[in-house]
Amino acid sequence: MTNNDVLRKIRFIYDLKDDAMIKIFSLGGLNVTRAEVSDWLKSDKDEAYKALKDPALAQFLNGFIVKLRGKKEGAEPVVETKLNNNIVLRKLKIALNLQAEDILATLQLADFRLSKSELSAFFRKPDHQHFRPCKDQVLRNFLQGLQNKHRPK
Repeated sequence: MTNNDVLRKIRFIYDLKDDAMIKIFSLGGLNVTRAEVSDWLKSDKDEAYKALKDPALAQFLNGFIVKLRGKKEGAEPVVETKLNNNIVLRKLKIALNLQAEDILATLQLADFRLSKSELSAFFRKPDHQHFRPCKDQVLRNFLQGLQNKHRPK
């Protein structure tokens, strides 16, 4: 999944308007304009489409955490320069305050089965022997499960 896909999906699931998106980016430490947000949300085929860079999505996800969970005491969170599906899934888990059982239940809403040990492998450090990269299919189904939960047909 592209960063733009993730941003579009989160916007749709939580019915976020442009002002809310701008506010979330600012909570993550990035000031953006309505035009930038609009360009990131456009279809890949649109001429005005702009690719969302990893640090910008990381700041949006950090802002999403702050919006839903509140600002954490201490130092500002580090903005990742390179994102992968494991990091995106971890940030969504933190923002939504989900436990492993909640994530598995959300995946089941999208008719996707995963064991608890398979899920825990996504949250391990990359140099751990049982680390497993999170594939697009898992992230896509997780977001689809969230959509089924929050925006039923």
